[in-house]
Amino acid sequence: MSADNEAQAQEKLIDLAAEFYDQFDRGEIPSMSVPTRTKSNIVFDEDSEVWVYGDRESTRSANSVRGARKLLKAIYTIDFLAEQLNQDRSSTLRELYYLSESWDAQEAQFSNQDESNQLVEDLEIVSEVTREDFHMRPEESGATIMGPLYLREQTRRGERDIHCQEDVGEGGYQIPNNPDTIEFLDNDADFVLAVETGGMRDRLVENGFDDDYNAIIVHLKGQPARATRRITKRLHDELDLPVTVFADGDPWSYRIFSSVAYGSIKSAHLSDYLATPEAQFVGIQPSDIVEYDLPTDPLSDSDVNALESELDDPRFQTDYWEEQIEIQLDIGKKSEQQSLASHGLDFVTDTYLPERLTAMGVL
Repeated sequence: MSADNEAQAQEKLIDLAAEFYDQFDRGEIPSMSVPTRTKSNIVFDEDSEVWVYGDRESTRSANSVRGARKLLKAIYTIDFLAEQLNQDRSSTLRELYYLSESWDAQEAQFSNQDESNQLVEDLEIVSEVTREDFHMRPEESGATIMGPLYLREQTRRGERDIHCQEDVGEGGYQIPNNPDTIEFLDNDADFVLAVETGGMRDRLVENGFDDDYNAIIVHLKGQPARATRRITKRLHDELDLPVTVFADGDPWSYRIFSSVAYGSIKSAHLSDYLATPEAQFVGIQPSDIVEYDLPTDPLSDSDVNALESELDDPRFQTDYWEEQIEIQLDIGKKSEQQSLASHGLDFVTDTYLPERLTAMGVL
């Protein structure tokens, strides 16, 4: 992040605090409005082809004790973030929660980390500055990349050039908190395969799938962190690489795909920055469970409820997803990526993925 960007982020924070002062000066009750973060308030943006917040807003107002507490916490957090930028320091979301314990106004202290996380998201929205530009970091996600990609990263000791196969161990290259500091130098990749589970990621690497098919394997590590989604988008946009998502065959994994492709509900204000709407779902598809006779588990009540909810979710209202979800509700089963091993350890790399990726036009 350049000094100019740091100054701009700091200025945006100070402008927020100044707006509260101006409201007082005008004799108004201080307030702050943010989009309502529910699936009923996300709309499809035709230009960017991602899901963004609609017009519905929630107001944090000092006309109640609860609202006044929220604004007090916002002011203390703005002060902390502005000073952090001034000192060129950084902190984690977890540290912010604990740091509030030292604030002199007890009412400004956070009751839990979910509260502090949500406030940082609120500040991102109203300031139009990402938390990375506030120098706020999540806890390490541990997500990695393995594949024919040559890049340059910024370190405390200067720049370092890394090949994400030749210069890393079996664990791969760990994605930094802010992937925008990475410069892509060269690549021999044909596509990106984003993989949900560590076990499947390790299987693909051990079987040499990245070598055999010139694939950049991105380990999502479950629900992907923002840094993982950001670098995946950059790989698509800047290197013109198709992005595919390989996940378990259950409703929670479909939501992992949707966060990569369309953006998540709570970070819809960053969909242009994080989402890759061209991403395609490789599997496990419900239809694969039937076609390949995969080992399964029965759908739980919460699984069924989640699937039915997805049928009402605008991100899943396509012919493809409606068909697949209806199949799954009909068979009443779900299946994991590792279930492909019932056909042998090489089945996923020799048969399943080549067949699916060919059918999708990726290979």
